[in-house]
Amino acid sequence: MSEAKPWLRHYPEEVAPTYEYPKHNLARLLVDSAQKHPDRPALYFMGTTLRYRELLEASYRFADGLKQLGVLPGERVSIMLPNCPSAIIAYFGTLMMGGIVVMTNPLYVERELIHQLSDSGARIIVTLDLLFDRVQKAKARTPIQYIIVTSIKDYLPFPKNVLYPIKMKKDGVKLDVDYGGEGVYAFKRLLRSASPNPVCVDVNADEDIALLQYTGGTTGISKGVMLTHTNLIANTYQTTKWCYRIQTGAERFLGAIPCFHVFGLTVLLNQSMLQAGMLILIPKFDIATILDTINKMKPTIFPGAPTMYIAIINHKRVKAVDISSINICVSGSAPLPLEVQEKFEALTGGKLIEGYGLTEASPVTHANPIWGYRKIGSIGIPLPDTTAKVVDVNSGEELPVGEIGELLIKGPQVMKGYWQREQETAMTIRDGWLYTGDMGRMDEEGFFSIVDRKKDLIIAGGYNIYPREIEEVLFEHPAIMEAAVAGVPDEYRGETVKAFIVLKPGMSLTEKELELWCRERLAAFKVPRKVEFRQSLPKTMIGKVLRRQLLEEEANKS
Repeated sequence: MSEAKPWLRHYPEEVAPTYEYPKHNLARLLVDSAQKHPDRPALYFMGTTLRYRELLEASYRFADGLKQLGVLPGERVSIMLPNCPSAIIAYFGTLMMGGIVVMTNPLYVERELIHQLSDSGARIIVTLDLLFDRVQKAKARTPIQYIIVTSIKDYLPFPKNVLYPIKMKKDGVKLDVDYGGEGVYAFKRLLRSASPNPVCVDVNADEDIALLQYTGGTTGISKGVMLTHTNLIANTYQTTKWCYRIQTGAERFLGAIPCFHVFGLTVLLNQSMLQAGMLILIPKFDIATILDTINKMKPTIFPGAPTMYIAIINHKRVKAVDISSINICVSGSAPLPLEVQEKFEALTGGKLIEGYGLTEASPVTHANPIWGYRKIGSIGIPLPDTTAKVVDVNSGEELPVGEIGELLIKGPQVMKGYWQREQETAMTIRDGWLYTGDMGRMDEEGFFSIVDRKKDLIIAGGYNIYPREIEEVLFEHPAIMEAAVAGVPDEYRGETVKAFIVLKPGMSLTEKELELWCRERLAAFKVPRKVEFRQSLPKTMIGKVLRRQLLEEEANKS
């Protein structure tokens, strides 16, 4: 067994290689915890605490509200909200009545919104008063019939709830919503008029879709990933078992990554509900707010992206606040530089490990052991019940240890397929294996490393160059805070390496100095030929650098 799966020998004795996963409605994560721990705090939001029984009742009311609007099991409900109590209530309420949740990024512009709502066929959307105009403009070109509008102030304590609209008005932000308009409903009013009677429909967990999660669109048109109740429950249990020292009812989860992203949904929302933990909701990543929240609320678990940890360790106030409550951080969405890991662990005394996942796998497939043997620079080893292998891109044959090829995944968290895209599903899932599109390798101990996205590979003068390797070298430079590398067109080499650099405050660096630094650490053909110093890098909400946007900007220059 362990020869075919060499990673199993690195499993902590507390983690079994296989588990039985419950086959029920995903909403039972909340129902079960609320029945066992009704008075424990479930959500904390800017001064307001919602207990498990309160969250459960509100979710029941939302489920009934949907039914009163004629929403049927299997229908899609779009939730276009930041991290706030209304988002969590709408999520569980939709699942309870048998609906399919469509998490929609609040930053979407009209064009992206129209694509997602039309593609999913959602007739109902839950959104913020701040975003109402954008949704209303898009509505005519989508199947949307009903807009349920909530506000940040809905769950703010007094006097913040009174001051919030005044501040928004002063800032020139329009919060006027015509609740008399056709198909427009106020969230809190809808809950008040609905029944709190328990409802949690039975589902066929292996077949019924709980979530339509759209891919980031960083690789072209955004596709709806069909994640079943089983997919999401399995991944919630897999990631929880991996964190085997966490205690039911005692953990506080820092909700800095958005729950509308599948990483946040699984490792924050679903995991905190399974563990009867407290979820500290942060609607927008603001470094000062994060530091103040850690200092005040003492979170124990902080999943995030490398950019978040970079922002914390480089902040001038980091030594002035107490961040030692943090025990576990799982970093995803982008490579975690070694320097960041070491500095963050030194500051908190907790563990920061790198993991890996993708939307199509609910999302987590690999992680480094938190308290055991780990390998810096690797994504770790496959989670329980998860198998992985590396294959030749052309032949599909499994490659020997250490060779680079495409990473394939198999496990209970792998999606059912893409929504209404049978051809793309057939290309992505073959014989039960999920073809990730990521290039990686496995070492002799069963630890996997991602070399890069298949599409990010730079071919310069016939050489294969992986941006991640160069970025690791750039991150080691004491003056560099952030870096991204991409291939740009070059008449002679076909493509050449360009580095986009953000310096630490007060630091300076010339192109010549950077070239010398790289030449000592990289083969000549990998050294960036072009360098652009910038104030910031374009990123997704979760902190992943948008290479495609950098390349688009580059193309527009020529």
